[in-house]
Amino acid sequence: MQEFVLGMAHRGRLNILANVMAKSYTDIFTEFEESYVPEFFEGSGDVKYHKGFTADTVTSNGKKLRIHLMDNPSHLEAVDAAVLGATRAKQIQAGDDEKQERIAPILVHGDAAITGQGVVYESMQLYKLAGYSTGGTIHIIINNQIGFTTLPKDERSTRYCTDIAKTFSSPVFHVNAEDPEGCVYAAILALEIRQRYHCDVFIEMNCYRKWGHNESDEPAFT
Repeated sequence: MQEFVLGMAHRGRLNILANVMAKSYTDIFTEFEESYVPEFFEGSGDVKYHKGFTADTVTSNGKKLRIHLMDNPSHLEAVDAAVLGATRAKQIQAGDDEKQERIAPILVHGDAAITGQGVVYESMQLYKLAGYSTGGTIHIIINNQIGFTTLPKDERSTRYCTDIAKTFSSPVFHVNAEDPEGCVYAAILALEIRQRYHCDVFIEMNCYRKWGHNESDEPAFT
């Protein structure tokens, strides 16, 4: 594995940038200053939760790994097709468009978004087509059991938010988000399945929203 192309929702993005991709706190906080002038005007009016980043990191066994976090708009799942398209393009450029084992896409969803936005299904149904296949996507669902202010019973008709995976016979792992070791084990297993069978794999992390919808919210409301 040489590169991951990552698409994700806004909540947790700053955490990913700082703690996974090692973007400096100085750069992150500077971009939030009102006096900040971006190097390029394009995207300068967007909120910081929408911005992407590319980082080269070194794994625990000393291998170099690139992570490319895609920019995405407020329409959360709109990034899905962009991630898959970018992954496919990178695989072709790297000469890995047949085996598709060196560059892989990761999509991070919210439980309400994956059930409520049709672009998820539209993107998934391309996964075996010769012109669009990326060798399988790792889907990570942050299931905090609420869609902004909507309860699961008012949000979907299925038992699990990941039931869309059944349409494509994709394996699903339901894990306790407060069991980090279990989450890591599921992630390793999901990647091994993706590499061997070139299919989409889902990890549903069951958790809860502790601090409200965002930093300006009253948690009791959501």
